[in-house]
Amino acid sequence: MRIPRVPLILAIAGVIPFFWGAITYLNADLGAWGSAALAPRFVGPYVQLFYGSVILSFMSGVLWGFATKATGGRAAAAYALSVIPALWAFFMTGGGPVSAGSNLIFGFAGVLLLDYAFSMWRLTPPWWMSLRAPMTVLVIACLSVGVWL
Repeated sequence: MRIPRVPLILAIAGVIPFFWGAITYLNADLGAWGSAALAPRFVGPYVQLFYGSVILSFMSGVLWGFATKATGGRAAAAYALSVIPALWAFFMTGGGPVSAGSNLIFGFAGVLLLDYAFSMWRLTPPWWMSLRAPMTVLVIACLSVGVWL
């Protein structure tokens, strides 16, 4: 299924902070430059954790928007499920960078499962999973750098 150009470009741009966090974690010189030029919170796991929490919350809003297309009991379920990513980000991203990063990985994997459910309920555009699956893989790969390396 062909993904429209604008959502694809914006989704790829949305992965950049995760990628930037991973490369500034792996490259000390780049991390030092980024910390000096931008601020310490914009490098390494710091940018990934804050931005990841924002994006999980954003995804709750996206799912809420899809829930508006549902009716009856499915609407109630869709609305209830749509708030989980934001609550997950709020409650599960404390406790240090490894714990928070691990919980973000689980959060993004969970959002992908919710995306799939909403897609099966025909609440999403037909191309939605073609966009979300690779973006989720990239985000999880970038977050994994700070968790397992």
